[in-house]
Amino acid sequence: MNMKKAAIKKMPEYFDRYINLAEDVSVVDSLRLSLKELEQAPIELWKALGDKTYAKGKWTVKDILQHFIDTERVFTYRITAIARGDKQKMIPYDEEVFAKNAEANRRSIDDLMEELFLIRKSTIKLFDSFSPAMLQQLGNGFNGMQYCPLALGFMLAGHQRWHFRVLEEKYYPIVKASNHANHETQL
Repeated sequence: MNMKKAAIKKMPEYFDRYINLAEDVSVVDSLRLSLKELEQAPIELWKALGDKTYAKGKWTVKDILQHFIDTERVFTYRITAIARGDKQKMIPYDEEVFAKNAEANRRSIDDLMEELFLIRKSTIKLFDSFSPAMLQQLGNGFNGMQYCPLALGFMLAGHQRWHFRVLEEKYYPIVKASNHANHETQL
């Protein structure tokens, strides 16, 4: 019953970069896979990063985790509204304003992860409740964009992968460089 990514009839612009990172399995399986990826995340490496960023003005790991949480909350509202037939235009989501005001760095990574696990499990239950018609229902985003719950479910899974890649490519080298420098000073 649960629909695969290939069943998305109208690929939403901008979100396609996230959707394309998700597997072509059922949307529930895609979200379950993303939960498993969260469970296997390198928490100790994230903790070693602390509040370091790869460039001035970029988010910390805690900011990124809070961003996952905020994005999932905003989009599960949109997903629910669209699945229930709400045709009003959804308001924009300013992720920079959210990040600035979330104060994620006062929280621990463990606390953020606990909340993220809970919300992802809740999102999976939400998608379990949808019929195929609900998953394909088109709703109105901002700037005239239209999307369906099916596309947004895959967007959530792919969005996480997008940021995991950023962490791997731009943040993890910070810890490796720091470890290398510490090793050299000990010699």
